[in-house]
Amino acid sequence: MKTTKQGLQKLTETEIKINSLLAQKKITQIGIDKLLNFKQKQVLGRVLTKKLNELKSDDRDDFLEKIEDIIPIDTKTQLWENNHANITASMTKYIEEYGKMPTKNKIASDTELSRQTVSKHLNGYDKHPLYAEQLNQFKFMADRVLAKVIKAASLGDMKAARLYFDIMGNLGVKQSVLKSTINTQNNYIQINQTKLSQDIVQQLTPDQLNQIEAVLQSVSIGNAET
Repeated sequence: MKTTKQGLQKLTETEIKINSLLAQKKITQIGIDKLLNFKQKQVLGRVLTKKLNELKSDDRDDFLEKIEDIIPIDTKTQLWENNHANITASMTKYIEEYGKMPTKNKIASDTELSRQTVSKHLNGYDKHPLYAEQLNQFKFMADRVLAKVIKAASLGDMKAARLYFDIMGNLGVKQSVLKSTINTQNNYIQINQTKLSQDIVQQLTPDQLNQIEAVLQSVSIGNAET
């Protein structure tokens, strides 16, 4: 019975200390270290996590500002990624349904984020280090995607062929590199009884490759117009 009373007394002391921290305008690590022991810090962590998950919109922003100094870097990263995913999902869904871009108020309503958070994210996401990491992930997969485009082109898909040449042109790839890339494929293009194989492509001059590109583009444009 004595142990139970002591436990209740300790819990009450912990609650009082945590409430005093929550009443402050800013919660700092120095303030936590002065007031709480190790076990009490663990309780504080659970309380802060629970409140962060429950709060929405402006109330959530206010709370994040209060605990900004003690949020671990990993948690800040997760918060940014969650905001980005939720905002992107909201915009995608709205565009698919209505064919136009949603307002920031609509995005805020759908995501339960504040309008200020949505606006700040949209205005600065492309400068955020995590966005650069995401772009690197797409670049990492570029060679695989391009290989599939080349394969489709080699099987006679004129749209894929035009896309491939357009990509190479935009990237400023020289004809020698273009020829080398085509040569990595094991397929060939057949026109009537004539086969355009890897060996033949390898022997083509830059001018001949330009002529083939022009023909493929003209055919693709003709198909698009019909």
